[in-house]
Amino acid sequence: MDRRRRPSGSEPAEPTTPDDPTPRPDAGRPTVYRIRVKGHLNDRWADWREGLSVTREESGDTVLTVPVVDQAALHGLLRKLRDLGVPLVSINPAGPGQAGDPDRKENR
Repeated sequence: MDRRRRPSGSEPAEPTTPDDPTPRPDAGRPTVYRIRVKGHLNDRWADWREGLSVTREESGDTVLTVPVVDQAALHGLLRKLRDLGVPLVSINPAGPGQAGDPDRKENR
């Protein structure tokens, strides 16, 4: 119990939680991300992780489309790209558990 004194008339602070405890319909499903990088990556990337697809564009960029289960998994993938010196252009969620529209323009 907090025994510190509060000014008279003040209410105790309500506990806060980092996330809303209300379950969401997409809870537990991976979110698909499109990660655009500078340069063309080879096909070995597609074998690196289940569900990952590699699309090389005429612009010289590569788009990795990959489902990730949580932020830690996303950071792990981004760390691997960083460690290999792959220049990051953009990261965009495509939605929960689906690849979305491949022709959708990404924010840069």
